[in-house]
Amino acid sequence: MSTIDKSDVTQQVQQWLEDVVIGLNLCPFAAKPNRNKQIKIHVSDAATEADLLEDIYQEIKTLDDTPAEALDTTLVVTPVLFAAFEDYNQFLDLVDALLHQLGKEGTYQVASFHPNYCFYGTAPDDAENLTNRSPFPIFHLIREASVEKVLKHYPDPEGIPERNIDCVENLSEAQVRKLFPFLFKSL
Repeated sequence: MSTIDKSDVTQQVQQWLEDVVIGLNLCPFAAKPNRNKQIKIHVSDAATEADLLEDIYQEIKTLDDTPAEALDTTLVVTPVLFAAFEDYNQFLDLVDALLHQLGKEGTYQVASFHPNYCFYGTAPDDAENLTNRSPFPIFHLIREASVEKVLKHYPDPEGIPERNIDCVENLSEAQVRKLFPFLFKSL
């Protein structure tokens, strides 16, 4: 991808956020910040891991400098890098190291999404992988304080992963094709 259309990438990620993450209730905490326009989608055109790490650092600084009421969470989308899930997964260690180096462990956490996401111990075609499949590789920077605040009022947060797996396992093939069109582009 030589030049990226950031508005197109943003639109695809927003659609996925609304149809999959919120629409299937995979993250019961996403609807309110989305409704309140507190979710930033930052499309990175970084072509190197070092540049992407710098972009993520800048987005962490933006979160630091912006009250949660104005900006609760950021999705750093990288349409240029990490076609291979294994490379993306290894880069997560660098993001975690950055948070550690900045002293931000306990302040932020990173949720990971990728078009070819594959949980450890699953086969690539297992339906449960759909819970973390997105149109592009995404590093979701989450304020831990926001998560803790919502968890106080949410019954059975430990059951979320199992409910999500049940949800995606019960999708018909037509629903999967509609909700995850990016998985079928080359077919």
